[in-house]
Amino acid sequence: MLRYERNKIIGIEKEDDHTLIAHGMLDDDIYSIQLNVTISLDRLEILGIEGWWNRWTTPGGPRATELLEKAVGCRIEEEGFSQKVHKIVGRQACRHFANLLLECCHSAGEASLVIRWEEAKKTDKDLSLEAFLKGDVSRKPKAAPAEQAEEECPVESRPLEPAPKKKITGGTLIDLHVHTSPASPCSSAPVDQLIEEAKRIGLDGICLTDHNYVWDSEAVEKLGKEHGFLVLRGNEITTDQGDMVVFGLDKDITGIIRLEDLRKDVLAAGGFMIVAHPFRGFLTFNIGQLGLTPEKAMERPLFKQVDAVEVLNSKVTEDENNFAAEVASGLGLPVTGGSDAHEVTEVGTYATRFAADIQNEQDLIAALKSEDYEPVVFRKQ
Repeated sequence: MLRYERNKIIGIEKEDDHTLIAHGMLDDDIYSIQLNVTISLDRLEILGIEGWWNRWTTPGGPRATELLEKAVGCRIEEEGFSQKVHKIVGRQACRHFANLLLECCHSAGEASLVIRWEEAKKTDKDLSLEAFLKGDVSRKPKAAPAEQAEEECPVESRPLEPAPKKKITGGTLIDLHVHTSPASPCSSAPVDQLIEEAKRIGLDGICLTDHNYVWDSEAVEKLGKEHGFLVLRGNEITTDQGDMVVFGLDKDITGIIRLEDLRKDVLAAGGFMIVAHPFRGFLTFNIGQLGLTPEKAMERPLFKQVDAVEVLNSKVTEDENNFAAEVASGLGLPVTGGSDAHEVTEVGTYATRFAADIQNEQDLIAALKSEDYEPVVFRKQ
């Protein structure tokens, strides 16, 4: 039996009236790293970073800590902060440190909001967090009936309404979003075991969408023949506006690419691009994104560059999936489902049911462009 665990812990400490310290830890069976990040409260500027490797797999790993100081001076609220961290820490040092640093900084930003709210409550003890974040410090919380409270909440849990043209029966049921080991370092799912599990639970096919990894077409065809199962290729590509699941593109893309540039490549190849989990993390804390409405979300430039929206993904909350579905519906974009599996037991959590009979990669791309499909809950854990 394969066992794999990953733990991530972020803690925020207020050192004094002007400084926060974020403590971050990432630990799994392969890597173990720690960060202490000193951040100014007034400007949310990184003042200092200390990093430690407790466990690593490459000789160059420990040397990455020497490059962390390049992020000192960056401000959390400045435009392009995440992209800057990925560029100067992720590329030059280590992507694991870059991701952990961003988690620490995001949590510090949330903590600073709570600290300012607590300060404001000293002069207005009845000030609600919602009123404070909206800038209406004179507004007091009111006791309201449930239906009124629901109307005032800008982000609420709604039933999934992808609005397919018709209820699709039969056809082909495919998990469009899975990750395998070792192609995706974050996955613990060997490809053969993943395929056999997908076959066992009744899926018709899966798409191997490893992170910035191009599967060899002959290798994938061989896997399909060996298992007597439909195995197709895809790629989850990191862009400056989020992760995109792409089909029909053989170009090997490493690092972070501009979404506009990726869009040109996909169009030139006659492929198809789906924005993956577009609101992952947006609704987790309900602080920094409080006030985000579907109408505001529809204005995000990325939605002009994609062909479809993933609205069922097992690595985000139900609210985030529902919110993505509402945004896609408002924009009239097709919607898909995929497990985003990183473990064998996760495959098929969500999937996409196509009306067409799909036998190969060309069939899949044609079916995606037809828009005759719907996301489905297959075996939600």
